[in-house]
Amino acid sequence: AMNMVTGLEPRALDSHKGDYGRLLLIGGSRFMSGAIALSALAALRGGAGLVTVATSASAQPIVAGFNPCYMTIATSEDADGVMAVSVDELSRVVGGLGNYDVLAVGPGLGRNEALSGLVDEIYQNYEGPVFFDADGLNNLTRLAGAAGPRVLTPHPGEFKRLLRKLGREGVVERELQEQQARELASEFDLTILLKGHESLVTDGSQSSYNLTGNPGMATAGSGDVLTGLIAALLGQQFDVFKAALLAAYLHGLAGDLAVQETGEISLTATDLIEYLPAAFLRTQAEQ
Repeated sequence: AMNMVTGLEPRALDSHKGDYGRLLLIGGSRFMSGAIALSALAALRGGAGLVTVATSASAQPIVAGFNPCYMTIATSEDADGVMAVSVDELSRVVGGLGNYDVLAVGPGLGRNEALSGLVDEIYQNYEGPVFFDADGLNNLTRLAGAAGPRVLTPHPGEFKRLLRKLGREGVVERELQEQQARELASEFDLTILLKGHESLVTDGSQSSYNLTGNPGMATAGSGDVLTGLIAALLGQQFDVFKAALLAAYLHGLAGDLAVQETGEISLTATDLIEYLPAAFLRTQAEQ
C-alpha cells in the first residue's frame, strides 16, 4: 500500500511560508480549548506554512498560550463560551475567508444554532478544500451542493448521527458502514475517512485502508491531530483523497513510533505530534 504514499519532495530553496498553505482552523470553546490547539500544532508539524485558529473569545487566550507558532483570532460567543458567529462576521474578523487555502472545522467547537448555520454555509459556499471533523460534522445538516472539495472524518458514532440527519438508516456493522461511506462519498462528491482499527479512506471511486497505527492511539485528542495533518497536506496541494490517505498513514506511523517509547497505555495525543517529524522522515526515506 505504501507506493500510494509519495509526493513528499524536498522543498525549493527559494520557497516561503506562503507556498505551503495558509490554513484557517475553526474550533475551540471555553471548556474545550485543547482540541483545536492540537490540530494547529499538528498542522504546523505537517508542514503548513501559516496556521490561524479562529476560536471563541474566552478560549482565544488559552489556545494562544499553548504555542507561539500559530495565530489566534477571537470571535463572539454565547453564554457557554461557544462560538456564535455568522459567516460574514467570521470572514471579517479573520481578514476574508477567501485569503485562506484550506479551512478545517470542528475540534472543540461545541454546538449551538448559530454554529449550525455557520458550518452549513461554509460547507456550501467556500470554494477551497474544507475539512470537517467532530462538532464540524455534528453541526452539519446537509451534504449536497458544496462549492469545493470536502473531507469528512467521522468515527462510527458520528457517521451514524450524520446518516440519521440525512434521513437515512445508520447501521452498526462495520462492513455495512464502509459500504455506506463509499456510497455517500460517490453521491455527494466527498472524501470520507471512516475512522476505526483500519481506517477506510474513500472518495466513492477509489478506496483504501490505512494499516498503520495501534490501540494506544484510542486516546483523547488523537483525532484532532489527524485533522491538523490532513489540513496541512491539503494546503500543500495534495489532492483530497491522497491528503487523507497520507495523513492517516503518517498519523498511524507516528503512533507506532511513539508507542515503542511510551507503551500503549501511556500514549497521548501530544506524543503523536512529537513523533510526526520521525514519521515524515521515515516516509520520505522509503518513497
